[in-house]
Amino acid sequence: MGREAPTFDDILDLCADGRRRIVLGVLVTQERSLTIDDLTKTIVKHNHHEPLTELSGETLAQIKAELHHRHAPRLADAGVIKYDRERQFVEPTDQLAQVEAQLSEILDVDPAAAPPLDL
Repeated sequence: MGREAPTFDDILDLCADGRRRIVLGVLVTQERSLTIDDLTKTIVKHNHHEPLTELSGETLAQIKAELHHRHAPRLADAGVIKYDRERQFVEPTDQLAQVEAQLSEILDVDPAAAPPLDL
């Protein structure tokens, strides 16, 4: 049996964090699997507005750790992604596609996550 799509309240809860909004937005835009490193670069690009090379190693490590230990597992628990913790690989699921319209409405009001979200 397939998992039910998240409710609108579930989507609002997932989008409560700005970094998760960016992750969800880029996964919807890219429609493909990405690594934690890809997602880290996207967050830096859209949140920090600095070249990756100018950000401290500590900041990059913190973003990557949060994605790996907090955000990706949370999104996987909600069923919108599959997360391979060992390979640090994130893959969108059918449930993400099912909530794309609702997600787009939420992302449209966030300047940091406004489309187009790219790598």
